[in-house]
Amino acid sequence: MTTHPSIAEKGAGPLLRAWREQRRISQLELALRADSSARHISFVETGRSRPSEEMVLRLAEHLDVPVRERNALLLAAGYAPRYPETPLDDPALGALREGIERLIGGYEPYPALVVDALYNVVAANRGVMTLVDGVGEALLEPPLNAMRLALHPQGLAPRIRNLRAWRGHLLEQMERQIALHRSEPLRALYEEVAAYPVPDADPADEPSEPVPYFALPLRIEHGGRTLSFVSSISTFNTPMDVTVAELAIETLLPADPATAKYLQASLL
Repeated sequence: MTTHPSIAEKGAGPLLRAWREQRRISQLELALRADSSARHISFVETGRSRPSEEMVLRLAEHLDVPVRERNALLLAAGYAPRYPETPLDDPALGALREGIERLIGGYEPYPALVVDALYNVVAANRGVMTLVDGVGEALLEPPLNAMRLALHPQGLAPRIRNLRAWRGHLLEQMERQIALHRSEPLRALYEEVAAYPVPDADPADEPSEPVPYFALPLRIEHGGRTLSFVSSISTFNTPMDVTVAELAIETLLPADPATAKYLQASLL
């Protein structure tokens, strides 16, 4: 989150109030959750009382403040950051990287990838690389961005048969992340991809008969046929590092038997 200097200089109070208001929680409700009093919460937010380090972390926990922004709150309150931000290629995260590679590799032939807070792809399996075959070279240059890849006219967008529905799903997902993280870089990415042109819907892209999907599918053309997937996103439980907290593992599960059969045959 990008914090305006004038706010940070006033201490943690204004930041905490902003997070509380964004979460639509009253001072009394927050006080009850944090085993405090509405009076003390009010004093903290107005700067009349300096919260302890423990109180800052407790309030951040109950306000569901992302790990990166918890460090910003601690700094604003005059304390050292609690959570490190370790580069993913650091030896300290070697076990994590190996685990991720095994996880997405074991998911093959189905696509799986790992993205950071800005949807930059940090790992992908062969299933993903198969789907992006033929995408414009500029979009495949590092850092590969999953949102640009999906929605750019030179990316997967022309091959997505239900582009309007899938685009709406992705933009709503980004909107939720922006509301949670209040990230200006993420907002800039959202504005960029939301401005990409959307072609008129082609009736031929709609299935001739209704298909009882159990979730919104990604219907994408590949090799002269339409493959259907549903997406699942996983994050790490109770992360203690900013980098780890912002990683998300997305897996694409075949949404129909034909897609599963096609992908399984591709390994032979």
